[in-house]
Amino acid sequence: MSDKAITARPVAAPAGSETTTFAILVSLSVCHLLNDMNQSLVPALYPILKETYRLDFGQIGLIALASQLTASMLQPVVGMVTDRRPQPYSLPIAMGCSLIGLLLLAVAGNYPTILLAAALVGVGSSVFHPESSRVARMASGGRHGFAQSLFQVGGSTGSAIGPLLAAFIVVPRGQGSVAWFSAAALLAILLLSNVSLWYSRHLSERRSSGGSARGAAYAVLSRRKVMFAIAILVALLFSKNVYTSSLSSYYTFYLIHKFGLSVQDAQIHLFVFLGAVAAGTFAGGPIGDRFGRKPVIWFSIVGAFPFALALPYANLFWTGILSVAIGLILASAFSAILVYAQDLLPGRVGTVAGMFFGFSFGLGGLGAAALGQIADWTSIETVYRLCSFLPLIGLLTAFLPNIEQTRRAR
Repeated sequence: MSDKAITARPVAAPAGSETTTFAILVSLSVCHLLNDMNQSLVPALYPILKETYRLDFGQIGLIALASQLTASMLQPVVGMVTDRRPQPYSLPIAMGCSLIGLLLLAVAGNYPTILLAAALVGVGSSVFHPESSRVARMASGGRHGFAQSLFQVGGSTGSAIGPLLAAFIVVPRGQGSVAWFSAAALLAILLLSNVSLWYSRHLSERRSSGGSARGAAYAVLSRRKVMFAIAILVALLFSKNVYTSSLSSYYTFYLIHKFGLSVQDAQIHLFVFLGAVAAGTFAGGPIGDRFGRKPVIWFSIVGAFPFALALPYANLFWTGILSVAIGLILASAFSAILVYAQDLLPGRVGTVAGMFFGFSFGLGGLGAAALGQIADWTSIETVYRLCSFLPLIGLLTAFLPNIEQTRRAR
């Protein structure tokens, strides 16, 4: 492999006023909330589906895999294609695919149909995430970490709200009530249609002006160093997403089994954890803009280790406290990791977003499936004892290059 530096086309500075730009960022964040709220209904339904269809933990893990693997396989492809040929109107179309998956999930009467519905929800996310991340960077005004965090906090908030709504709507009323959430998907389609119009005008302005040299970015590391750094970032995502998957997919089962909680009470505990994830998600980007991405990655991955180590041995009260601390700290990593990777590969925003969102979904899905099998073979408590050591992978952060210093030096 050549050790030459990776080159990239200049990245044009975003067009439009700050007011318009902020409106687009808020719209994307709201749509991310609605998308991930609907997507989070799938794991929120696990206890109902497990009881109704007499599924084991392995089959529950396969439902998570169906949803997340479709997203992980398609997102890098979507990112590469749209880097070459941007598709402004793909965003509302993607949400329409998720809408079909939701409606199918509401009426599914057997396990294969449930798998298909979960996969369709994943396909919608596979288009939504890389393209929305691209538009967020366009609308950032140079505050890339802030823009990604604002975009991400919508998704994290939606993931937190989903289980809470499931606890008070889906659990009492059954699987068919999932269809009520189609209204959220329809609202997202309307908002994304407006975002697509802005996106299309933005592209037209760039073409008519021939692109702006301002804001141009070029790679500062050799190809070999870039690939090495990407491999480390993937390992960090593995640590973060498999641990997060252990909580988002099996936390309710853990609480029900260990502490005898009802399904609704367990869903409320899951909501509190996911709310902490939402708060942590927003913090990572602005802090990274101010102090650099690498310090944020260091803290967010390794800082969760002592809390994760204590979690399997805590009582119910301290389990709730520790899960909040883990969510706050661990969640700050993703925005910093994504922007760091986009800085490594400038001009390939869609490819990087698709690849890293895809890795996140894929690793989460594979982790959920594997952890489900481990839970069947051993116990749900064993899963959390094993996962408590995953944050130690964050020590690999020491080998990431300091790209901000390298760029300033040039």
